Amino acid sequence: MHAPSPNPPRRARSISVAGACFAALIGVGALTATSAEAKKPQSQKPASQCHPNPSAQKDRDALAQRGDISQLPKPLRDRLETLAARPHSAVPTQAYAEADQPSQLFQYYLLDTKGFEPNVFTKQFPGVNDAAMLTATGFDCGLATIGAVRLVVEPKPGLPTDPNDVEAFIDIFTDISGLFVINNESGWYEGWMIHDLRVAPIAAPRPDGHAQFGTITAADAAALKAIGTGHNVPGQFFTMDGRDIHLPRETDQFPSTQTNVVPIQLSMGAYNCLQQSDCHAYWEFNYTTNWVHPLYELPFTGGIPGSFEAGQVGALSSLIPGSGPSGIKNSPITYGDNPNTIGVLAASGPRDPDKFEADIDSQREFRMRFIPSGLAREIYLDVYERVASFEPGVPFPQRLFDAYAAEVRRVDQNNDGVISAIEGDVDSASDGFENNERLFLPATSFNRFAVTREINDGTLAPRFAPSQRAWVLTGSLKSVNPPVPASTGRDSDDR
Repeated sequence: MHAPSPNPPRRARSISVAGACFAALIGVGALTATSAEAKKPQSQKPASQCHPNPSAQKDRDALAQRGDISQLPKPLRDRLETLAARPHSAVPTQAYAEADQPSQLFQYYLLDTKGFEPNVFTKQFPGVNDAAMLTATGFDCGLATIGAVRLVVEPKPGLPTDPNDVEAFIDIFTDISGLFVINNESGWYEGWMIHDLRVAPIAAPRPDGHAQFGTITAADAAALKAIGTGHNVPGQFFTMDGRDIHLPRETDQFPSTQTNVVPIQLSMGAYNCLQQSDCHAYWEFNYTTNWVHPLYELPFTGGIPGSFEAGQVGALSSLIPGSGPSGIKNSPITYGDNPNTIGVLAASGPRDPDKFEADIDSQREFRMRFIPSGLAREIYLDVYERVASFEPGVPFPQRLFDAYAAEVRRVDQNNDGVISAIEGDVDSASDGFENNERLFLPATSFNRFAVTREINDGTLAPRFAPSQRAWVLTGSLKSVNPPVPASTGRDSDDR
């Protein structure tokens, strides 16, 4: 979403076996993440192209000379040139400027199918899918599936140009080679920026004993440090077993051996691929889109060990916005997706989460299913780190449901269990703070990226979240400091 007009611009400014000890301490079942590496099936030829791009060198050279590519860091430039030289329906997307000055690249991710447990989307397994055609990877005689993600700041007048500022407007370009087009059951791929939870700093509690926003108490810190090998001290990536960090890896085995970090996954939107198995997606990151799925969906996606066997897949829906099992449940008549132009309440026709800004507040969307990313982090602090200051001894998933309802309540001004566009606006006040800047994680804090193979299951959470059982690509953050020019020409959409 671009800066609204004609409104004036805003002011510039796994749980492994060892991890069971932590789960036992606070009764939290593993919220995890696992994955998959794309290895070439036995039935396929080595990674040499069957149908090479006849104009590979021409396409590579043309891309390298483009103004949005020529000044990029060499690893990113090399990856994009490789994509252009492969068979494709379209070369990597051109980044256009959205201001008088070029957009500035400040970080990127290089994607591949390594770094997570192989799954049926990325590998053939004897007796499982070895007689079926591959459905995600393995195009052009097994050529590796790779991709790149570019993040650039829009230097619009009146908006911050520091990507660490949550009010900055950021363009995100995803280009992938080697994912098959999806044909059936409303299937799609979806990109996710991932923020791994860190151990919060220590501060005095609120008068009611609950930790202040973004912090833990001294009692919480002492309890966390006593778990495992004492890894969980302020500033470190939080691990559920208190041991050294274990990011997703190819040797993981669901459900027994998985990552021990806690991910917050922010959707980059859904997309399909083209005839030559190349995918190209554009997404806008700002305070109106920096929202994540309702976390109370997670026990019902099948990605928490034991939840599928317990018959919990799909047992709860967030289709009607509210604050979950422990919170407020709203009427489908007033909070459902109304097909009429005029509904029971103002602006309650067809739901439109992009209707974030309006000159008249009553026309802004009030039935948001998502919540701001920083509020999701606050909920996870309750669940995982505030073991002494928040509901000590209450087990998962009740702990998650209670935390979700409690933290939404602090921001929700009209007690409907929903964070509306007005209530979640970065400039709105809530919970004693003069604005909501704290409710949003900056783009620079998302240390990983993943692409998943989705199918319509009615939820907003990633398929099989928080595990990696539906992953097809992943990569880690690469920072660019100082940023470099990364656009050319001018975007025709000046919203």
